[in-house]
Amino acid sequence: MPTRKQMERMATVGAVGRKAPATPALAPGDDLPPEYWKAMLDDVSADRAPLRPSIRTQRLADIQGHLLRVACGRCSRTVEIQKVDAVRLYGPEAIWRNVGQRLLDNTCAQRTGRHEEDGCWAVFD
Repeated sequence: MPTRKQMERMATVGAVGRKAPATPALAPGDDLPPEYWKAMLDDVSADRAPLRPSIRTQRLADIQGHLLRVACGRCSRTVEIQKVDAVRLYGPEAIWRNVGQRLLDNTCAQRTGRHEEDGCWAVFD
């Protein structure tokens, strides 16, 4: 909070009580100005190739890395498995998100007895 002297100085300089902007703000239902759409279309990143899918949603056969890692966001525990072992245990068509969650759940130490609270929270690398 500014002191009284600072507030008086701001009032004399004109920092407080300026005029309202010439163009009013847009309401949620208003159309966006053409300048906005031009800037969106001229953006270089709009022409980029689509990003590759997240590793969580990929099948084990499609993952490039040889070491798969999943961490728990709740207890900060990390579980690693080689891709070869994961394919041998769960099959090449298994989704990494399901496999990682199963790996964490099999070794989870956060058991409360309530289904809503049990288990680890998977964070994929």
